[in-house]
Amino acid sequence: MKPITSALLAGSLVLAACGPSNDPVYTQFYREAGAITDTGAFGNSTANNTLILTGERQYTFDLANRFASEVLTTVNFAFNSSQLDSGAQDALRQQAVWIRQFPEVRFRVYGHTDAVGSNAYNKRLGLARAHSVVRYLTSQGIDRSRLEAVASFGETQPQVVTQARERRNRRTVTEVSGFVRSHPTVLDGKYAQIIYRDYVQSGQAVSTLSGITGSDLRTEE
Repeated sequence: MKPITSALLAGSLVLAACGPSNDPVYTQFYREAGAITDTGAFGNSTANNTLILTGERQYTFDLANRFASEVLTTVNFAFNSSQLDSGAQDALRQQAVWIRQFPEVRFRVYGHTDAVGSNAYNKRLGLARAHSVVRYLTSQGIDRSRLEAVASFGETQPQVVTQARERRNRRTVTEVSGFVRSHPTVLDGKYAQIIYRDYVQSGQAVSTLSGITGSDLRTEE
């Protein structure tokens, strides 16, 4: 009887192993070859190394920090509105003066809202605000191809966490995003020319460099 019992036990274990399981099964059999190996990041290291070796990544990072420190990158809006008031227009004129100094650089404008209203509506409103900023910067002589109104974050990134109306959350933020690929200086990889031109201009008076006085470089209340 013992051998029979052992055989039955072994058989039941085999059948159990063949039965359904809640554990995930990872297989490439029904997928494209390499689907598990490449999770979407393949080539990122090479791209990152290229940007560092050419100086683009570091220079873009430095420009972004400088832009954020020298001008108001944020403008605010009235409730349920994408219209630019006089304060927003003043800030955007400062942005335009700064942006004109760097014809090789691209910018993105991100739109935000407060938490009042549905998420879908707020995403549309945030994007409308970003487009308003892009249109105004374009009216100040900035090439439209250098400006991108990014799909809105809506209410998902508040400066002040509240479900009530909050002006500080109703905003757009302008950021440096990279270089214009078609610009001849960038196309030739001559980043030193950009840095040298900026170095020469930095020796000029602020009024001749940008038309902005020290009192204009204020922070938001």
